[in-house]
Amino acid sequence: MAFGGAQASYINPVVPFTGMIQGGLQDGHKITIIGAVLPSGGNRFAVNLQTGYNDSDIAFHFNPRFEEGGYVVCNTKQRGSWGTEERKMHMPFQRGCSFELCFQVQSSEFRVMVNGNLFTQYAHRVPFHRIDAISITGVVQLSSISFQNIRAAPKQPACSKVQFSQAVCLPPRPRGRKSNPPGIWPANSAPIAQTFVHTIHSAPGQMFPNPVIPPAVYPNPVYQLPFFTSILGGLYPSKSILVSGTILPSAQRFYINLRSGSDIAFHLNPRFNENAVVRNTQINGSWGSEERSLPRGMPFFRGQSFSVRCCHLEPEGAPKGQMEERVEGIWGHVDRDMS
Repeated sequence: MAFGGAQASYINPVVPFTGMIQGGLQDGHKITIIGAVLPSGGNRFAVNLQTGYNDSDIAFHFNPRFEEGGYVVCNTKQRGSWGTEERKMHMPFQRGCSFELCFQVQSSEFRVMVNGNLFTQYAHRVPFHRIDAISITGVVQLSSISFQNIRAAPKQPACSKVQFSQAVCLPPRPRGRKSNPPGIWPANSAPIAQTFVHTIHSAPGQMFPNPVIPPAVYPNPVYQLPFFTSILGGLYPSKSILVSGTILPSAQRFYINLRSGSDIAFHLNPRFNENAVVRNTQINGSWGSEERSLPRGMPFFRGQSFSVRCCHLEPEGAPKGQMEERVEGIWGHVDRDMS
C-alpha cells in the first residue's frame, strides 16, 4: 500500500502510542504531529521512528527532556543497542503548551520542524526505508498524527500551512440555492473527512485550564458538516486556530469562516474547479473585494490531508483589543452545488 495523502491520520491517539506507517518511509515523506506537553507527570517525551512494534530498532529517536534547563536528545538504536547521542541544548517545547512537530524525510537526513521553524537535522544512520512504525511516549497528549508525500505534491508547503497577508472572502450564495441542514451530508458529497479544529494558545507560559485536556479539539466527522463552534475569549495575537482534515478526491470546494456575530471577518474558500483560494470579508451582509493571488500556487490537493493555521497579526501601531476580540466563532461548511 502506497504511503502519502491516502493514509488516514491518527486522531486523538492515546499515549503511549504505536502505529504503522503504510508502505514505509520514502524520500519526500512527512509526518506531522499535533499535540501538547502536559504540565506535570514527568520530564520527558519521545517520538520514535522505528521498525515494527518492537523498539529494538529505532532509526530516529527524538527525545525532548525538561531537565537541566531543557534539551533534546537524538539517537539511533540498532539491535537493542543505542548509538552516540546528539544533543541540542535548546528546548522548543513548553510545559502546558500546544505544539506542531514535523518530520520530513530527505535522502540524507531527517529535517525536524517545531511550530513551523526548523529545529534540527539528523543524518540517517540506517536506511530510512526500514521505518514502518511510529511510537510516541511520555508527557504529551496528542490531537493528530498525519502523513503526506510532498514529492507527489511539490508545490505544497513543508508543513501544510497556508498564510495570507490580508483578510479574505467569497461571493454571496446565489438566491434560491438551498443548503442541507447540519448532519445529513451524504458521505460521497462532502469534500472534507476527519476534520478537526484545534485552538492553540501560543503565548509563552500559556497553560491549559485543565492539565489533562489540551486547548479545545473538535473532531468533525463528515456527517456532522456544516460545523460551528464558538471561540472562547475571542481571537487575539497569542491565539491561533488549526483546522486539519483530508480532502476527498472528488471535492470541488469548501470554506472556513471566522465570524463576529453576523459578520465574517475572514472567509477562506479553496475552489478546485477554479484552481483558486478565494479570501474575503463580509460586513453587514456585504462582501468586500475578493483576493485570489497566491505566492506558490494552489496549496490544497484533492485526496490529501491539510492543516490551515489561522492567527491574528496585529498591525504595528494599532490600538490593542480591537478586531481580534470581535472574532467569536468559527464556521465550516460544504457547498454541495458542484457546478
